[in-house]
Amino acid sequence: MKALFQKELASFFSSLIGYLVVIVFLLATGLFLFVFDGQFNVLNSGYANIDGLFILAPWIFLFLIPAIAMRFFCEESKTGTIELLLTMPISDRAIVLGKYLAGIALLLFALIPTLFYFFTVYALGSPVGNIDMGATIGAYIGLFLLGGVYLAIGTFISSLTENQIVAFILTAVACFIFFIGFDFVAELLPQLSFLTTLGINEHYNSISRGVIDTRDIIYFVAVIALFIYFTTISIAKKRK
Repeated sequence: MKALFQKELASFFSSLIGYLVVIVFLLATGLFLFVFDGQFNVLNSGYANIDGLFILAPWIFLFLIPAIAMRFFCEESKTGTIELLLTMPISDRAIVLGKYLAGIALLLFALIPTLFYFFTVYALGSPVGNIDMGATIGAYIGLFLLGGVYLAIGTFISSLTENQIVAFILTAVACFIFFIGFDFVAELLPQLSFLTTLGINEHYNSISRGVIDTRDIIYFVAVIALFIYFTTISIAKKRK
């Protein structure tokens, strides 16, 4: 699994995909937080926080993470290298995890530079350091877990098709449904208000308040594990 992880991670940065994901994410968030006028602009808000980052990032991830995940198995299936991969002395689960964890590493590479935003706001606060540390840490944890769910969904969908464009679109739609779709249904049909607990947004907002509830952590871990399991089954069927 380690060799596959290293191979996948190297492939991200041997092409433009890895660099584009990181640059586009940082450029988009940076412009909205510090350049464009609007509700997300830190300098105009009058408050020492980077809440705009945690509002914008899930929507930006709806496009960037499908771009990462769409090539996981689509490219292997299209080029025929999936057969070679399946003949290696490595379990289906290890294959899936190797690719998935490479995506997680790329997600971290995109998130870590945003700490510059945090330290900037920390220094600009009056007094210095006047920022809600608990809420910020919670929001970062929530954003990382949200990205992990998006990646797990994308990994599964990429195992179902050889077409990267189809995988990208289906992943974006599926992530949108999991992020906000359940909330829309619950709003239209109040008798189904319990559906909000099935969506990412409910748990993401909860963690972003700075309160790390085990129920929210269990939700994210369970959804990730479920889609990793589905992907493992999908890959196992390719052996037959």
